[in-house]
Amino acid sequence: MKEKIIYNFVQSTKDIGNCLIKAQAVRKNSQTKTLSVNFSQIKSQIISKVSSLTSTKKVLVGLAILFVFYAISDIVSVEADAHTQNSDVVLNQSQLINIPSIPLMSFAESGLVGSEQFIEKTVVVKKGQTLSGIFTEMGLSQGLLLKIAHFNEDSKKLVKVMPGNALHFTLTPEGDLTQLRYQASDFEELIIHNDMDQLSTEVVTHDQQIRLVNAQGTINNSLFGAGKAAGLTDSMVMQLANIFSWDIDFVLEIRSGDSFSLIYEKVYKDGEYLTDGKILAASFTNQGTKYEAVFYEHKDGEGSYFAADGRAMKKAFLRAPLNFSYISSNFNPKRLHPVTKRVKAHRGIDYAAPVGTPVYAAGGGRVTESGYNKYNGHYVFVKHPSGITTKYLHFSKRAVKKGARVKQGQTIGYVGATGMVTGPHLHYEFIYNGVHRNPRTVSLPKSKPLPSDVMPEFIAYSSPLLTRLTDLKADLIAQN
Repeated sequence: MKEKIIYNFVQSTKDIGNCLIKAQAVRKNSQTKTLSVNFSQIKSQIISKVSSLTSTKKVLVGLAILFVFYAISDIVSVEADAHTQNSDVVLNQSQLINIPSIPLMSFAESGLVGSEQFIEKTVVVKKGQTLSGIFTEMGLSQGLLLKIAHFNEDSKKLVKVMPGNALHFTLTPEGDLTQLRYQASDFEELIIHNDMDQLSTEVVTHDQQIRLVNAQGTINNSLFGAGKAAGLTDSMVMQLANIFSWDIDFVLEIRSGDSFSLIYEKVYKDGEYLTDGKILAASFTNQGTKYEAVFYEHKDGEGSYFAADGRAMKKAFLRAPLNFSYISSNFNPKRLHPVTKRVKAHRGIDYAAPVGTPVYAAGGGRVTESGYNKYNGHYVFVKHPSGITTKYLHFSKRAVKKGARVKQGQTIGYVGATGMVTGPHLHYEFIYNGVHRNPRTVSLPKSKPLPSDVMPEFIAYSSPLLTRLTDLKADLIAQN
């Protein structure tokens, strides 16, 4: 709204001496700004000038005067407007709008922001399932799977999924893949992004913490029972037994009163216990004989267990080539054969075990025979260095062929009951320079010690661990 301007001006020159010319500007708040000029103060000057003019010029002068006062009144109006704009605005309480502290509606939930609502699906891989089948069940193309599998080195980890692994899919409402997550290892998560058919991969590494733990125990009934009482898992007990398996027969030679102590790792992921690590040092006393072992890594990065004198715990041959239940027949030069009922030398050991139990090569060598006959059933012979041959009879199935090279611990067959037998077992023979030896008692070739230039470093590393084992043994004796 503009201000109302009021003008009062001279009507004729004869009244000019008593005229008050006034300009008013009425503001919006009803205040009036007034500019006035009293001509009585400048009468003589105006009269002297105007009286000498012609009638036409007098009219022009009058118009000029009116224009001047119009300009003055306009300035007053602008000032009034400026004062009006700077004035404070006061609102009544009824004019305020109350805004709630909690929104009445979530735009995201209503689909107004981020209109795509993603779908999360998790597939736990079952035995016999394939990635191809899983992608088909999810409604995803085989072309996409092929593209992912060959995208880069990280994405290739996806093809190594095993039964029990979980695949986490993120899909659009239309069923298109936007993200796939897979726990590639205990500490690595593979994330595959698919943004508008453009692939990218991300590997997230989780923090791991390793804590050293001590344990010790005495065997009363069984090694597993003693291990459980000491807080060990079954897998850790097996790891302990494997370290000393070249020197101790854990099926036949364990006695009540045998004891053990060890220092091992516990692995934590993001602060939560995940699994057991490796054994750093261990001691086992069997029938009064003490064995010690320390895990030591070579300069080439490979690690193994060594005795205190630097000799490897791993010997050239396994004392027993399988995990057996019991010995059904010992080495005996004058055994009565259970089938033929004739006395015939039994030049090996029979290890009873369930059908299908894996049988390992006792040492590295070359397969010289892999066949079948009515006496031996399925059998395998392996020739080793230093004039040693080992024989394995009565397999249900052979896993190697004649001429193949095998490593110590490699599966060469499975326990069965083929040939002339009364039940499932492995018949195992150990032959040195053509002479049969008792596999349980034969002196196995000793392993080579660490190089002399490595021994000072090994001793410096192993001494504190072995000292700690001695202290644990002392604590165990004190407790008993």
